[in-house]
Amino acid sequence: MIEFEFGPGDVARVRFAFSPLWEAVRSLRVLADPSGHALHLPWARAVRPRLRGLDLAPLRAVIPAAGYIPDFLTPPPRGPLPDFAAELAAVAATPPETVAAELAELPRDPARDALAADPAAPARLAELLDRYWATALAPHWVRLRDLLEGDVLRRTRALGVRGAEGVFADLHPGVAWRGGSLFVDREWDYRVALRGRGLLLVPSAFVWPQASVMVPPYQPMLSYPPYGVATLWETAPAAPPDALAALVGKVRAAVLVAVAAPVATTELARRLAVTPGAVSQHLGVLRACGLVTGHRVGRRVLYSRTAAGDALVSAGTAPPPATRPSRTGSTR
Repeated sequence: MIEFEFGPGDVARVRFAFSPLWEAVRSLRVLADPSGHALHLPWARAVRPRLRGLDLAPLRAVIPAAGYIPDFLTPPPRGPLPDFAAELAAVAATPPETVAAELAELPRDPARDALAADPAAPARLAELLDRYWATALAPHWVRLRDLLEGDVLRRTRALGVRGAEGVFADLHPGVAWRGGSLFVDREWDYRVALRGRGLLLVPSAFVWPQASVMVPPYQPMLSYPPYGVATLWETAPAAPPDALAALVGKVRAAVLVAVAAPVATTELARRLAVTPGAVSQHLGVLRACGLVTGHRVGRRVLYSRTAAGDALVSAGTAPPPATRPSRTGSTR
């Protein structure tokens, strides 16, 4: 069990970020063991043919299918908006002694030993990660980014409204907030007093179904599956409730159902197979009616349902009320 002990001011220093590099590193683990990450099978089937000819052996040597991943491959994100090039530069600049020390935490292997002894290994691994990213993840990054940004927005709002309990309540089944500490169910025991450093929360699609931690000397960090990850690779949207579609129209109802978690216009258009312009028109009507709201994240706007929108969707999916028997009928 990992315990993050919050001191005075640490809740105020909880911050969120997401990382293209984390997705790249974790997705390699998915490819190594697809059966353990069934949610991502559609992605794995799509990218494997494209990876033929790319020698991933050095990355597989340092990113095992289970267990510890050397921390230098996943440096904590420094800002809320991702910068993949900066992350790769941080990996390439890792001191050789750090690489050797962290690789020594893994079982002995000739390929790992060779990398640990090679001063150029960090730069080689960073270059290979860049090539892997371009092939396997860059074509899907808009979809991934929308999911991760939506989760950050959702939990940032929960933090402002309900504090730490609101953020951690549904973060992951193996994560619990008790008595001013955050407990993470892991196979090893470690206690981290945050002491003013706060906690970095990093949603990651490819960490599913687990949660992952990073402890000092790095910035204390928890990575967890984002809200809505189960729908990430869906190719067709769920049909809206008939009653809701009859009330507001089929496409508009589908838009309202789809914004259960914050999402951008382009992602909505992809999910619903309509043009971004049509989605914008429907969002404009729903927003004017107080059913959705928009939140700017960088240069983009993410839309989500308001409480009134939630209530309307819930009413549209509720079963019809039972009818009372007529007093003038023949039933007794």
